[in-house]
Amino acid sequence: MTISDEALHKEVTAWLAANWKPTFRGRAAAGSAGGASPEWLTMVVEARWAVPRWSEQWYGRGLDDHQARIVERAFAAVGAPGSGQDRSNLWANTALAYASPSFKAKIVPALLKGEVGMCLLYSEPGAGSDLAGVRTRVERVDDHYVVNGQKVWTSSAAEADYGMLLARTDWDVPKHKGLSFFFLPMKQPGVEVRPLRQITNESHFNEVFLTDAIASAENLLGPLGGGWGVLQTALAYERSVMGEAARGPRSGAKETGGETNLIDLAREAGRLNDPLIREDIARVTALKMLNRMNTARAKADLAQGTSSPIMSLGKLAMSRILHEEARVRTAILGAGSLLEGPDHPRAEDANFLTLNAYFTSIGGGTDQIQRNIIGERVLGLPKEPEVDRDVPFRQVRGG
Repeated sequence: MTISDEALHKEVTAWLAANWKPTFRGRAAAGSAGGASPEWLTMVVEARWAVPRWSEQWYGRGLDDHQARIVERAFAAVGAPGSGQDRSNLWANTALAYASPSFKAKIVPALLKGEVGMCLLYSEPGAGSDLAGVRTRVERVDDHYVVNGQKVWTSSAAEADYGMLLARTDWDVPKHKGLSFFFLPMKQPGVEVRPLRQITNESHFNEVFLTDAIASAENLLGPLGGGWGVLQTALAYERSVMGEAARGPRSGAKETGGETNLIDLAREAGRLNDPLIREDIARVTALKMLNRMNTARAKADLAQGTSSPIMSLGKLAMSRILHEEARVRTAILGAGSLLEGPDHPRAEDANFLTLNAYFTSIGGGTDQIQRNIIGERVLGLPKEPEVDRDVPFRQVRGG
């Protein structure tokens, strides 16, 4: 069934006018579609606005990208979250593409409705930039899998219901071929979470210790030994989100939004007529505009269950934008940027954003990894030597 752009816009705006209330804003489950209560997200899912590109079987409307954008813009116009999860919900997109039919039927709607908290169990103390080197072990025992190992830099681990786990199930094949991917239940005795103190004096990240933790056989995503392919899809969605948006100031000081933040700050500081400051602001603004266009291009090429190396361009660009914007904020404030605390919110923001920029430079694959991906898969440059690529992982030397 087809629908005209005009009719679609009329339908979605009428639905929002009848149903959306600002009181629906609230904290969803950790790692889920944030910014809205599960009650609101449930309404969006049941009305088939959450994932308009997906098929009707999976709570969508089968719209093309152009018409799906009409829906997303209508939601954005009234400040209502919840739509566009077919582009941004890495958990649901990964599960839809790879989960077993029984598990998919349970987990996908729960993820879209924000009823399930999630975290990523990828990095390990000896395997961060090279995720193919993970040593967390998974073994099949009767009708389930037993997990032993350690993960690190895991956001939302303490609140999560499931962790998307990359672990080794075969030690006698090369490292990329012996990996499998699971939805691991986090609320069980075999999972211990320890918070890590960050440079921003926060504790969003955690160490996770897994000791005889249990995952049901139906919680395996993709084929056994096929975890590397599942990971590439999950990483593509994660990098897409990180390349499109980033955490803003934490002080609560009034911001106008978008590219005007630096302009307002320069005006407040009496620096708006400084030609060097104006040039810096223009550079950051141009980088943001270019990155939005590149991200739209990458998402248009991202089909369900696939990955795109172009996502690395947006992720790397956002890292540069955050560092550059933090530098410009500091330059605008001058010596005032040395202050901190609630009595100096602008300086507090500048310092926080300077420190927090490193999160995007590291999380989701470091800037160096993104440059490798761009060089090899986008520009077609020769690959770096990998002496252990075809060696059985059991024989690979570890530090």
